[in-house]
Amino acid sequence: MSVKNIRLEVMQTLEKSIGEFVDKYLIPTEKIWQPSDFLPDSQSENFIEEVKEIRELSKDMDDDFWVCLVGDTITEEALPTYESWLLDLEGVQQDPHDNSWAKWVRAWTGEENRHGDVLNKYLYLSGRVNMREVEITTQYLINDGFDIGTSTDPYKNFVYTSFQELATYISHINVAKIAKKKGHKALAKMSKIIAGDEMRHHLAYTDFIRHIFQYDPSEMMLAFHHMMKHKIVMPAMNLRESGGDKGTLFDQFSTVAQRAGVYTAQDYIDILEKLIKDWDIQNIKGLTDEAERARDYLMRLPSRMQRITDRIVVPDTKYEFKWLMQPELKI
Repeated sequence: MSVKNIRLEVMQTLEKSIGEFVDKYLIPTEKIWQPSDFLPDSQSENFIEEVKEIRELSKDMDDDFWVCLVGDTITEEALPTYESWLLDLEGVQQDPHDNSWAKWVRAWTGEENRHGDVLNKYLYLSGRVNMREVEITTQYLINDGFDIGTSTDPYKNFVYTSFQELATYISHINVAKIAKKKGHKALAKMSKIIAGDEMRHHLAYTDFIRHIFQYDPSEMMLAFHHMMKHKIVMPAMNLRESGGDKGTLFDQFSTVAQRAGVYTAQDYIDILEKLIKDWDIQNIKGLTDEAERARDYLMRLPSRMQRITDRIVVPDTKYEFKWLMQPELKI
């Protein structure tokens, strides 16, 4: 049987348990939080006063913080891109025969959609950002798309989502810590609960891979090796502002995130080490010679990356982001 056919068979086998995964890792729509739970109620007589409170608290947060929050928001709002490539995986069918994998993707998308929704509204109410520039960047990010190096291979895609969901958890939880320290309790609570969603999704995708290792250990190991050798690209890799070229803003944004302690090179290494531990890479049995070599590479990779990371010097350069600039008055 070909590698592709084995992969498809594994996906079909896992599909039989999707209902269990949904019940374990996703929350029913009627029970989960919604953006309006964290935002001023526009039907309330206190609406204007609550907005004023947000605007006052927001003044105490520095520019690096707002750049990170804007970047997180834009990343979340590029959701159509992520859903489209998940629905294109081998074994995920929408038409003509809908399957459980497609139902998982849609349910996951429904949960993720709330993140960009609540963050966007909060940015708007804060009065600290130029929303039109934020909206332009978001549209560009969706238009430009991105290549995460997985094609339609579900094994590689699930490595990516396992890694990326944990990365977004870290980013949101660190934003929550900074906001709480500054006394911005509502924003801290919002970011913390978003982080909780990301952690549940991370656990789900790591569970998928744990099962795949049981059925197809060598190909799963090779997929993990491929993704880490070529590095996990961030969803916001193609960030740009109005008038800018594709990807020109990402390095500046990454520097600010590192400087603010929201998402760092050390976090990348910590995530890799966690995945290696969670999937018990050291003790996977029944590997081919090629997969054994892939495992050896993965086991050595964190220490190699640590040596490089220890030499990183984060610049204190002040960048001018259009996201934070006052919009020009049109007369």
